[in-house]
Amino acid sequence: MKLPISDSRGRPVHLTYCTNIHPGETWPEVLEVVRSHVKAVKQRVSPHEPFGMGLRLSDRAVRTLIAAPDVLQDFRDELDREGLYVFTLNGFPYGPFHGQPVKETVYRPDWLEPERISYTQRLAGVLAALLPRGPRGPGPALGLLEGSISTVPGSFRGRAAAHGAALATIAENLRMAAATLARIRADGGPTMGLALEPEPHCVLETTAEAVRFFEQHLYTEASVRAFQPLTGMSRVEAAEALHRHLGLCLDACHAAVEYEAPDETLALLKKSAIPVFKLQVSAGLRVPVPSARALAVLQEFADGVYLHQTVVSRGGALVRHLDLPDALAAAGAGDIGDEWRIHYHVPVFTNEFSEGFSRLEPTSAFLKELLTLFSREPLCPHVEVETYTWDVLPEALRGAPLDDAIARELAFTHNALVPGRIGEDAGGMP
Repeated sequence: MKLPISDSRGRPVHLTYCTNIHPGETWPEVLEVVRSHVKAVKQRVSPHEPFGMGLRLSDRAVRTLIAAPDVLQDFRDELDREGLYVFTLNGFPYGPFHGQPVKETVYRPDWLEPERISYTQRLAGVLAALLPRGPRGPGPALGLLEGSISTVPGSFRGRAAAHGAALATIAENLRMAAATLARIRADGGPTMGLALEPEPHCVLETTAEAVRFFEQHLYTEASVRAFQPLTGMSRVEAAEALHRHLGLCLDACHAAVEYEAPDETLALLKKSAIPVFKLQVSAGLRVPVPSARALAVLQEFADGVYLHQTVVSRGGALVRHLDLPDALAAAGAGDIGDEWRIHYHVPVFTNEFSEGFSRLEPTSAFLKELLTLFSREPLCPHVEVETYTWDVLPEALRGAPLDDAIARELAFTHNALVPGRIGEDAGGMP
């Protein structure tokens, strides 16, 4: 949904949620998600105005749309009729993302592999066809929107370590994807940005690492020269295009798990001039006092589906564990530390957990400060709530049926950015 605030470039800020919370790998399954869940959420939070979508498309689904332009056009027509629009894609998970072990396979193919380029190019073609290009649907005209595609932050750190020139290869492949985005724009299509999403245990793990990568591998004179033959642009045009089409997705959960400070993170991004295309509103788990009872409660979060990277603060240093079971095993051997933060997305409206989980906390303090700072000076036009771990979340922490919980997350985020109730039944404000 369009918010009454704009970023530093004057672009209106749009708020949505990511549909990766819903299982759906094939195109018919994705379409059913839109027709059931997305429409239900729209009715709760934006019944009379257009509602934007953060659409997750697997490679299997996007291939269907590329191979059948009539199916893609039918979908766009349906969006118009229903007052829906797509402005951002989640291009991170390539394959199955629910109901089976995902773990570190979620990063494959990564930016060391040509197939990641091809998948991203297919996503760009679909997004270019779906982005609003003028008045559509009920309510005020949306105008011409820019699009964003969030993606893997290079590769899984362990894989990159075994590669002889990982960062150079990643940068080369990103330039090839950016060249596709530049060609679409040059041919009269929309402007789209590819947003790398820093995540624990990846090549780009923190905001600072991401900034260094851009400055040392993408924004250099050598990188600009390498980009020129891919696009036929002058040096100045190529430099501008790299900045226009390659940037970051800031995930609040990931940054909190890495013990980043919201004000310092935003200041670093502003100073670097690296574009942030999307803010993902998310909250992780925090164990302020890792007692034996608290760690026993954490066992319930050690599921077999997703990777829950855990960062332990110990005497001022950070100790990183690939997954929650690894951290629990280390604690069992006596390496407990002072505080734990876990990459496990919990509903963003959660202030504290119910009895039985009270020794755990959400990283809500980080999120609230980040949203407050963002509301004063929005750094990007796309804001997306992302709580994809709903299916594995302990029942007691869900708080409401799924569509109601999503609406409440959107209401929480809206109120943090633009105070005031939204929709007719957004679940109230915490």
